[in-house]
Amino acid sequence: MSDDAQIHPTAIVDPKAKLRAGAIVGPYCIVGAGVVLGEGCWLQHHVTLAGPMQAGAKNKFYAYCSIGQQTQDLKYAGEPTYLEIGNENTFREFCTVNRSTKSDGKTRIGHRGNFLAYSHIGHDCNVGDSVVFSNNGTLAGHVEVGDHAIMGGLTAVHQFCRIGRFAITGGCSKIVQDIPPFLIADGNPAEIRGVNLVGLERAGFPPESVKAIKEAFRLIYRSKLNTRQAIEAVRKQIEPREEIEHLIEFIEKSERGIIR
Repeated sequence: MSDDAQIHPTAIVDPKAKLRAGAIVGPYCIVGAGVVLGEGCWLQHHVTLAGPMQAGAKNKFYAYCSIGQQTQDLKYAGEPTYLEIGNENTFREFCTVNRSTKSDGKTRIGHRGNFLAYSHIGHDCNVGDSVVFSNNGTLAGHVEVGDHAIMGGLTAVHQFCRIGRFAITGGCSKIVQDIPPFLIADGNPAEIRGVNLVGLERAGFPPESVKAIKEAFRLIYRSKLNTRQAIEAVRKQIEPREEIEHLIEFIEKSERGIIR
């Protein structure tokens, strides 16, 4: 433990936990062995952190979070497994995040994420930077979420799915295949509804990039071409741009297939 940490008298902090300078642990929190908290982390009250896990600087954990508990995967054999959290994330009330299933894996969360009440991140997920999970956003195991993605309330994502960067889901969506970057998915089961134009505009994407993404969307989703044919058409008809190359690469690497 750090001498500079502020720990409420009712909190229980294991001697094998490491708290960096400026960490604040509120009433009735439990910080287990193997937990490493970066500078300025804040635990409100009744927060449980279980190790091995490491969190960077200035993370906020609100009441009744349970972060770093063991995987819920029935294949778990009891070995030490891991969770890694970046900087400046916010975990609101009752959020849950599980460690990986095996010792050679890791559940990872990037920086500046905003995880609203009752969000769940399952074992071995890889979550990018600046994401937003609305209330009850739920990831099964091995899900990948790209930077700046937004999950609508009560969205549930099947294991091994991927959500591309700057993608967004509607509330109560059921995600069983990959959502390509920059697009909107909604429904149960979800369908692709269009391009995330508001998100791209807010993020400062230049008009030329937005136009190219819209044209790629038209070829992939509004033409009569199958996915392979549509990708070929995108390559031939749209001037190469970083966003288009990223979109094509995402689709070509999809193992579960993309939502149509």
